[in-house]
Amino acid sequence: MLSVRPLTVLRTAPAALALAALAAVAAACASGGPPGPSRSSPARGATAGRSPGARAGRIPAPAHTVVVVMENHSYSDIIGSGEAPYINRLARQGALFTQSYAITHPSQPNYLDLFSGSDHGITDDSCPNTLSGPNLATGLIAAHRTFAGYSEGLPVTGSVLCGAGEYARKHVPWANFPSVPRPVSRQFPAFGAGGYASLPTVSFVIPDLRHDMHDCGVATGDAWLRTHISGYARWAMTHASLLILTWDEGSGDNHIVTIFAGQHVKPGRYAQPLTHFGVLRTIEDAYRLPHDGAAATAAPVTGVWK
Repeated sequence: MLSVRPLTVLRTAPAALALAALAAVAAACASGGPPGPSRSSPARGATAGRSPGARAGRIPAPAHTVVVVMENHSYSDIIGSGEAPYINRLARQGALFTQSYAITHPSQPNYLDLFSGSDHGITDDSCPNTLSGPNLATGLIAAHRTFAGYSEGLPVTGSVLCGAGEYARKHVPWANFPSVPRPVSRQFPAFGAGGYASLPTVSFVIPDLRHDMHDCGVATGDAWLRTHISGYARWAMTHASLLILTWDEGSGDNHIVTIFAGQHVKPGRYAQPLTHFGVLRTIEDAYRLPHDGAAATAAPVTGVWK
């Protein structure tokens, strides 16, 4: 975030400061980030608690699932855009859901919906929040599986700060739940540091405000994904694993990009209606977990598996 300079300085050299500010923003958004290491309370109809629900036997249980959440761009901003060559290549290699929609505005409720099946009555980007109830992390842990969230810019492992530099807790839903062990909230450099086979059962990856397309453009986010996520995407294709790339929200009708890619995914374009609740339901069914909140009544993804 750019700091606001004293008013007296702005009056003495407005042109120079404006140029400096533009240069700083351009420099921050021009790069996809440093190269990563080479590696081998209910709302909107969401019912509180869990429902065991019906099991969808057609959904395979990936060895590892990685969910990457980007920010604030609609389907039409990404698919077919020359600023997103990597994402469009990934869409051709995997399953692109042409009728994927976020739930609401602004960001934070959508992250909560994706993680726990409910926005818990939160309708803004406020911080801090302390929430209770079931969620994906506690469901996995109870099933003797593992979860971790990898957040770019997180000051230290387990931090509950609302913000630091380009890090924003509003995009890190597990930080709001005391029931989720703090050590599972990890700094992004730990992602795959011991090899992708050492990743938890389910991981969330949250880029910072520049690289998730919140503060910078599509090209910046696309470059970051190519640098930091493409290695896992290639690995997943041959190691029975899954990458889910989605957006928190779009503009207007909230039409967003969601892509599934991995060894068990049949490439193609799929018109199945899909929301954050449906993505959560799919992960829960894959690992035979109880259903959280509105995921209990959402349709899982069933038509894309080999």
